[in-house]
Amino acid sequence: MSLLKALQVQLTCVTVPWISQGNAQLRRLVNEIVLGEESDVLPSGQAISHFDLYLKAMNEIGADTTKINLFLHLLNGKHPLKSALAEADVVPCVSAFVEHTFSVIGGGRLHEIAACFTFGREDLIPEMFNQLVVRLEAQFPDKVSTLRYYLDRHIELDGDEHGEMGRRMVNLLCEESAAKQEEAERAALSALQSRIKLWDGIAEMISPRL
Repeated sequence: MSLLKALQVQLTCVTVPWISQGNAQLRRLVNEIVLGEESDVLPSGQAISHFDLYLKAMNEIGADTTKINLFLHLLNGKHPLKSALAEADVVPCVSAFVEHTFSVIGGGRLHEIAACFTFGREDLIPEMFNQLVVRLEAQFPDKVSTLRYYLDRHIELDGDEHGEMGRRMVNLLCEESAAKQEEAERAALSALQSRIKLWDGIAEMISPRL
């Protein structure tokens, strides 16, 4: 969401008075993705962000959400990101992943932010989540309904809509520049490497319990 909102801030007007700016096609792409991610719809018709939906799923299955709630509390209290991660005692592999994300945002180069968002997030999620859904259904039938809905929505939106929108956004931002295309590719690879390190760190933490 932070990558996406960084794109929205730079590609659209989010100040008052509103002034039309930038490329209309890029505005539409980023705003459509924001709509789905920030205010999706539950089966009941209630609007909810995907982050809040995930948090709801974690609470439903009894996961410990103490650290994320503390982290959010610190951010709401205007604590700097790095100190909020430290005070919430976030594990190193997660802190490193978050800090990588915000280093991309801090660079402010739109084609790199879009590449990180698209290829480091949206583009790889559907296949990954498809495997999770099959396993969850087999191991915990009717016990993880909110998590199942969260995964299904990401498979549906990211696979059918957001992934393609993200790729179009990257192409438009690269403006047929070979240099920008290479920079976007490097940003995408760096995002994927950062995610692999996150997964490896999590695997090391949980393997003794298995």
